[in-house]
Amino acid sequence: MDSYWNLLKTRGVARIMSAQLLARFPGGMLSLAFLLHIERIHHSYGAAGLVLAAMSIGQAIAGPLTSRWMGVWGMRTVLILTATVCTTALGVIAFAPKLPIPVYMAIGLIAGLSNPPIQPAVRTIYPKLVNSKQLTPLFSLDASAQEVIWVVGPVITTFVATQISPVVAIALAMCFLVFGGIWFITSPEVGRVRIPRAKRKVGAVLVRPPVMLATVCGFLLVGACAAIEAGVVATFGHDSPDSGFVLAIFSIGSLIGGLAFGHFPIGPWALARRMFIMFVGMALAAASLNFWWLAITLALSGIGIAPALAVMFTIVSASVKFSETAEAYGWIGTGQLIGAALGSAAAGFMIDSFDAHGGFWVAIAFALVGFIIPVIFKRAHPDLRGKDVSPLPDTEPIQSLRQG
Repeated sequence: MDSYWNLLKTRGVARIMSAQLLARFPGGMLSLAFLLHIERIHHSYGAAGLVLAAMSIGQAIAGPLTSRWMGVWGMRTVLILTATVCTTALGVIAFAPKLPIPVYMAIGLIAGLSNPPIQPAVRTIYPKLVNSKQLTPLFSLDASAQEVIWVVGPVITTFVATQISPVVAIALAMCFLVFGGIWFITSPEVGRVRIPRAKRKVGAVLVRPPVMLATVCGFLLVGACAAIEAGVVATFGHDSPDSGFVLAIFSIGSLIGGLAFGHFPIGPWALARRMFIMFVGMALAAASLNFWWLAITLALSGIGIAPALAVMFTIVSASVKFSETAEAYGWIGTGQLIGAALGSAAAGFMIDSFDAHGGFWVAIAFALVGFIIPVIFKRAHPDLRGKDVSPLPDTEPIQSLRQG
């Protein structure tokens, strides 16, 4: 734990980490808030899943593009523009009178397209704040700290939505986005780090095997988590706070796992091992939908999540040039958001057809494939034990022949 405290004492680390967590806090609130809001209006989990899918698809499309734009127009310009549009779209969903599902989907798509690229921005800033030896623990600390979003977010959302109104829950998420976004955008670190303009075409960074591996595994990991979220909500109903507590325990397991595994060397089997832990917990959870059984098994599953994310961030950092880091993390975010879209939609329809168990079956399928992929493509996973995990420099030394 001393190493984590030393990291937080490093100039700018605690501030930028806290600001980005607050700005990204709606990520732990909006899925549940929209699920409860749309289901209450249209009385269908499938319809709610479609709206969530539309928003996630918008985020997936925008991820690599807005991340790349930060190298052209600067971080602050892109973040201010996207945050403004996104907040407006969320306000329409929350406060407009009852609208048809296609209209909700269109507005959700706009909200997703304008989702501020805060995560790629902060992942790009981190290597400029610490040395290479501190970078892996910093990614682990960040992956663990972001679980606060998933621990507190669902609890707050469930309590506010069930005790007051889903509309108020969405409005609260908007407040986090606005005030957290202002704090992050005005942080000195955002102004000091300048992302070089990428020289290659959009998507070229995916040619690097570690980036593709992290993108695919992120898609499967988040897809499994989105399906679990829908399954848990369907298990306890939209009027019970129990779903928020179970999901919070799920995230606490991830927080513990991230802190415990943060200093483990990242070998070629690191991602597969962590994804296997997640799969086992989800498979056990489907055996019974009792509150305490779900709490215990999902806590076990969560132990693998933050460590898996930390491995993904680290293998990408060590495999791309600094000018490509924002876009690479944007693609990882895109994979995760597509996973959230498909996981939510598939779980919603399976829940409508087979009750809450359907959501858990979808999650198990995503998690199983998420374990198999890094096993099959182990060669794409770099062995980083004892190696520098900082991004590759954009200018490399040129060897010349010495005459004379």
